[in-house]
Amino acid sequence: MRRFATLFPALVIALALPGCGLQPMYAGGGSGAVAQGLAAVEVPAISGRAGWLVRNALVDRLGAAGEAAPRYRLDVRLDDRLEGLGVLGDDTIGRERRTLRARYQLIDSATGSILLDATAGSDAGIDVVSSEYATIAAEQTALENLAREVADRMVTRIALTLRDENQAAQ
Repeated sequence: MRRFATLFPALVIALALPGCGLQPMYAGGGSGAVAQGLAAVEVPAISGRAGWLVRNALVDRLGAAGEAAPRYRLDVRLDDRLEGLGVLGDDTIGRERRTLRARYQLIDSATGSILLDATAGSDAGIDVVSSEYATIAAEQTALENLAREVADRMVTRIALTLRDENQAAQ
């Protein structure tokens, strides 16, 4: 009886889940519609160091490196800012904020129509220390982390768009 009491809630949840409308995004694994759509996204070069980092992160997440004939193109424009925040008593900056914003469009290569026009961004705080080398290293590390985070947000939004596009086509 005790075993039934512990299994009953799990059974009820398992039976009710299909009725709520939730569907796995990556149904079918690597051969599913969303995964195939992500692999068919071409990411042209993005200018600057931040652009290089974001593009590499996007290509890693999309799995688009080996795609011969991409169906989609992802145009990205970045805004990378570094600004001083905290001013110390001797008028030096004690804290900086690095902000990375991306405006991106997912374009269907066949029709030229824009499937997604969105923005993604993130920011990080950096302590300015007496060692200039340490501060520069912290700024670069922050940029690398921000590039990965912005790329993750972009890929998630693109996957949702491709899933909705696939459902509308069915």
